[in-house]
Amino acid sequence: MAHCAVAGMTYEERGTSAKIGIVGNGWRAQFFHRAAAALPNRLSVVGVVARSASAAEAVARDWRVPTFGSVGELVRRQRPDYLIVSVPRASAPGLIVESVELGLPVLTETPPATELDSLVALWQSIRNPAMVQVAEQYLLYPGHAARLALVESGAIGDPTSAHVSSTHDYHAVSMIRGFLGVGFEPAIVRASAFVAPLADPLSQKGWTGDDRPKPATTVLATVDFAGRSGLYDFTDNQWHNQLRSRRVLVRGSLGELAGDEVVRLAGERTILHSSIVRYQSGYDLDLDGYDSEHLSFDGTVLWRNPFPGRRFSDEEIAIATLLTRMSAFAAGDGPAPYPLAEGAQDHALALAVAESVLKDIPIHVPRHPWASASQP
Repeated sequence: MAHCAVAGMTYEERGTSAKIGIVGNGWRAQFFHRAAAALPNRLSVVGVVARSASAAEAVARDWRVPTFGSVGELVRRQRPDYLIVSVPRASAPGLIVESVELGLPVLTETPPATELDSLVALWQSIRNPAMVQVAEQYLLYPGHAARLALVESGAIGDPTSAHVSSTHDYHAVSMIRGFLGVGFEPAIVRASAFVAPLADPLSQKGWTGDDRPKPATTVLATVDFAGRSGLYDFTDNQWHNQLRSRRVLVRGSLGELAGDEVVRLAGERTILHSSIVRYQSGYDLDLDGYDSEHLSFDGTVLWRNPFPGRRFSDEEIAIATLLTRMSAFAAGDGPAPYPLAEGAQDHALALAVAESVLKDIPIHVPRHPWASASQP
């Protein structure tokens, strides 16, 4: 959970500054660059590896950052503190290994490899896997960070099940595991897919102008963690399609959290209903500007914006939080943001969901090599 600023000093002014190299210049890489550009006191992109002349020209023009033809050249010329690998998943493993061999910590885009065999091979080929972190940002969203803080506070007792219908694959698995506090124990996955008509008016590029219902697939999966359970629920393009809501339900031994609503047993013959409340500036005669301030529960602040005055969206807050934590980690000033073992486990479970749908059978997920070398 992000922490607030202290004594009039903003988070980005008091933390560790870092020089960052980026490998790739696609849609996701642009998020990292924008976050760094918005926090010049904390983050500086000192170079981008662009594999084509057109990509290098675009980066030089739009990002105003020097480009290089290889990771080695970027490292030799610019001496970054860490590298962000934001390339297609099939290309990522080789670049991750190369970066670690050059002695640099790596923040790799999700997922870190393609299939399970390539995940295991990547893990086994890295001399020091602790140097590799995964850019998993969803539990850093303000709402999810507040929900996680509430669950970890014990307000609903021990978490026993989590239902996530919001994002897909490894991201949703990360949220389920995070809310349940699940590590690397074996699991059994049972999944099915259902097709139904659904209008799809929005895409990554905005409004499509097409309101005709078309076949859309919904995948439902249960993940049995031997005493705790997850329910995965995702419909095609649910990230952008506002006709499908985002739902988070976490049930515990003393109550449950449904979205922002909480019911819990607070004592003998005492059941309480409360809400997580978001304070947003900029409404009506609040002239301080539109910004997320904090999220609270029964008078206790669960999350406070670490970047006040930046007017970041939730995604931008999550990415900026991830980068500042990675900077502290690379400097030896903070814990690992999201270790490779965690990202590998998320993807292994997501692959099991896809396999269960394809084969229409339960899939047993055993302990993988990264489990024994990782902290739960």
